[in-house]
Amino acid sequence: MQIIARQALLPTGFAENIAVCLRDGVIASVAEADAQAVAGAVATVGTLVPGLSNLHSHAFQRGFAGLTEARGAARDSFWTWRERMYQFALHLDPEGAQAIAEMAYAEMLEAGYTRVGEFHYLHHAPDGRPYDDPAEMSARIFAAAQATGLNLTHLPVFYAHGGFGPVPAGAGQRRFLHGIDAFLRLVERCDVLATRAGDVVGCAPHSLRAVSGGDLSMLVAALPGRPFHIHIAEQEREVADCLAFSGQRPVEWLLDHAEVTDDWCLIHATHLSDAEVARLAASGAVAGLCPLTEANLGDGIFQGRAYQAAGGRFGIGTDSNVQVSLARELQALEYSQRLALRERNVMTPQEGSTGAQLFHAALCGGAQALGAPMPVIAVGAPADLVALEDPFGLDTPGPETLDRWIFGRDIRVRDVWVGGAHLVQEGRHIARDAIAGRYGATVGQVLGR
Repeated sequence: MQIIARQALLPTGFAENIAVCLRDGVIASVAEADAQAVAGAVATVGTLVPGLSNLHSHAFQRGFAGLTEARGAARDSFWTWRERMYQFALHLDPEGAQAIAEMAYAEMLEAGYTRVGEFHYLHHAPDGRPYDDPAEMSARIFAAAQATGLNLTHLPVFYAHGGFGPVPAGAGQRRFLHGIDAFLRLVERCDVLATRAGDVVGCAPHSLRAVSGGDLSMLVAALPGRPFHIHIAEQEREVADCLAFSGQRPVEWLLDHAEVTDDWCLIHATHLSDAEVARLAASGAVAGLCPLTEANLGDGIFQGRAYQAAGGRFGIGTDSNVQVSLARELQALEYSQRLALRERNVMTPQEGSTGAQLFHAALCGGAQALGAPMPVIAVGAPADLVALEDPFGLDTPGPETLDRWIFGRDIRVRDVWVGGAHLVQEGRHIARDAIAGRYGATVGQVLGR
């Protein structure tokens, strides 16, 4: 299969009039298009870029997007939202979880993501008992990724406690809980499920409030060399509780008690001291930022400028999937910095296009965090590609096209290939109608409608 692009983002930058040949799921050749290549093209596109990684998703939460926006009698917060999330989670069966994940994954592909990091903690039956197959729910995630064609880094979550101390877990958390031995058996089973060439299995200690120091040490020793993801410092109350329990802030404690390297991804990392910003950047780990969810939950604003100035790496995720939009995530990240600092074009270590710099940083950080090859348009790389369309035919240069995509509303994702398969055509996933039907039926049943 051959794609002709008016411009393509190559490792050396944007180049014009490029022919990209796909064979057996990888890029077989990249060259300047000649008349013969144009005549044999299967697809002709405007701007071709590598697919980006969504490094943090809870797929099942797509099922109640927009349904938690009514204020109660008390002050609303992340913690009140969490109780509503637990209520939804307790009503999902395996088939329903798969149907919702398929919808979320189809939308991710339509947004320009070609890989997801699924931070998966919905393990057991609604009453808390394990399924006969302890990986029943993980198997549904693998099935959803396979059905939609999205690359998957599966991150089974270890969750043992309800708070620092440790505090016993509550009834709403009963589907999430494991002991160490049972959890390691789950990871082994997930390794068996990872049958596609792009599948990766990592590990996700949920948070310092759900995992003790001893638990964390055992997981690190038992599962070396895998992507390690952890929620951390998302909420001010979490920071206060950690200080009260340990005398240290969460990121400070983690960096002192675990060997945090470039295999790690610290999700959110919203509330950091200046010292924590510098130490996290120096560790080589990735900060997993989820700007739309963080805004929706009222989490706070990440210290983007200081972190970048210290050489820190970041990627983006859709987290609660309240919206699934790669462009809007990057826009929200930059706009949050502008609001905090009252400046423009903040997340730009160098002069030039803000959109291009945001895209490149998220491209690198996302791949690193998910244990995946760096997405590039180069010979031998996986054929994971996104074509952007300009309906007005303005033919702006590549960096300006990325700016218009992220900060404007003219540019859209038209086509997406994953492993050479043409999964999104004219902006729609090829199986969208069937997936949407199953999704609607599932959510309607859960909501009693």
